Amino acid sequence: MTAITEGRVVIVTGAGRGLGRAHALAFAAEGAKVVVNDLGVGPDGSGTSRTPAEQVVDEIRAAGGEAVAHAGDVASAEGAASLVATALDTFGRLDTLVNNAGFLRDRMLVNLDEDDWDAVMRVHLKGHFLPLKHAAAYWRAEAKAGREPAARVVNTSSGAGLLGSVGQGNYSAAKAGIVGLTLVAAAEMARYGVQVNAIAPAARTRMTEQTFAETMAAPGEAGAFDAMAPENVSPLVVWLGATASAGVTGRVFGAEAGRITVMEGWRPGPTADKGSRWTAAEAGEAALKLLADSQPPQPVYGAG
Repeated sequence: MTAITEGRVVIVTGAGRGLGRAHALAFAAEGAKVVVNDLGVGPDGSGTSRTPAEQVVDEIRAAGGEAVAHAGDVASAEGAASLVATALDTFGRLDTLVNNAGFLRDRMLVNLDEDDWDAVMRVHLKGHFLPLKHAAAYWRAEAKAGREPAARVVNTSSGAGLLGSVGQGNYSAAKAGIVGLTLVAAAEMARYGVQVNAIAPAARTRMTEQTFAETMAAPGEAGAFDAMAPENVSPLVVWLGATASAGVTGRVFGAEAGRITVMEGWRPGPTADKGSRWTAAEAGEAALKLLADSQPPQPVYGAG
């Protein structure tokens, strides 16, 4: 059986550790040539190092695959441009972009500094926008030249972006923004042969290791299923990044352990139309009746 991404060129950002590393290795195992991007920062975004990206490249090459490291900052115009250029210069094409890079600076809102807000919004939201912008420009040029691509983008949102998460106002806002960006990109880029989807994964990484530490397979349990291993998320990402996902775009998928969920977002619910302007009292009365007929919201992570 032919590997699902045989011959495709794939960029994975934040691929030195955690989910990104798992994605890069999974794509390579399915025949893709991988650009492994990682700035090598700490869990809070401090410091830089080429080592994480280079180590993953070494793993891929040791297994017989093809990969190249990129240690640039994808949340800068220069870094994002050089990322796409690395794929084109090394492998001659680009087929799939997986936006995954990020870090955390958790604080309750009243304690959240402006710098922590800006840093998290930058790495997650701007770090999705800029690689997508430069990849999309390449794919648009290919389509206009009569070489319409079968291109794929997989963005990384979070349950925090869909439901909210106490102590993560900056992260939740950035991840919610990624969903909006995904929907717009899917609509704008469809004419050029580009599909854009997002995942909301749950897995144990440097950012979540304390949260999911208790769900690890117990030491010595041979063959035990590690439900929170990042490798559990990667098969869906690889499929979304392959031509096999043709026709799937503008969707958000939850991925956790052995479970895949199609996330269904905002859509009109109960509605009242007076046909003229409401008074404040009337609007309140109508709103309460509509709320009584509506589905209650899912709880915010960490609330209550």
